Amino acid sequence: MRTSRPVPTLIAGLTAVLLSVLALAPHASAAEPRPGDGGPRPIIGGGYAQNAPWAARLFSGGAQTCSSTIISATWILTAKHCVGGGALSFRVGSLDQGSGGTVANGAQTVTHPSADLALVRLDRSVPGSYAQLGRPGTVRVGQTVQVYGWGATSRCGSEINCQSQYLKVANLTVTNGCYDAYYGQAICARPGDGITAGGDSGGPMMAGGVQVGVASTSDRQSTTAYTNVTAYRSWIQSVAGV
Repeated sequence: MRTSRPVPTLIAGLTAVLLSVLALAPHASAAEPRPGDGGPRPIIGGGYAQNAPWAARLFSGGAQTCSSTIISATWILTAKHCVGGGALSFRVGSLDQGSGGTVANGAQTVTHPSADLALVRLDRSVPGSYAQLGRPGTVRVGQTVQVYGWGATSRCGSEINCQSQYLKVANLTVTNGCYDAYYGQAICARPGDGITAGGDSGGPMMAGGVQVGVASTSDRQSTTAYTNVTAYRSWIQSVAGV
């Protein structure tokens, strides 16, 4: 993920509020990222994922750059800031970013006009298990969620050199609604047993087994922001049909 400053602050006393479009509007912070600024770094802490058949490693111009998910036989969901650096390809359905699974190329990219979301249509149909997407009300403040990615595993100087070969997962706690790198609606969370870092951008936030967020920004210490998939569910359906 790209380098950026943390997003929002906690909203005290909202532990039972739903993170739906109407129930929890994004809360501004003094350190919001600006469009074009960076996003999270790789997962620092956490552990190795054991079962994530919908995980997809994103390669831009042949270099591993971001994480993503496959949401249907021909569509990938990731972050908008991950798709502008060259020809896109994906390794789908393998926990090892270097082998296994299915490799497919991006044939069409559609980005959201005002949120850090992108949908990439693949050049071939990929069989397997696809990420199910959450709807408004799926996530609440105080809930423990899981985040996945192949990002950096330590605060090293060059995050490309310390990205994980194997998919990692960490538990985070939802804190409030906030903004992503393009001022779209997002879900902010604080570290549990880990935090996102470079290379985790575009990866999923899962709640109860369904995807509710896409990694957008992180300060690698206290706050990470995931674009709220539930808020943009109708846009995803209009483009990808799911």
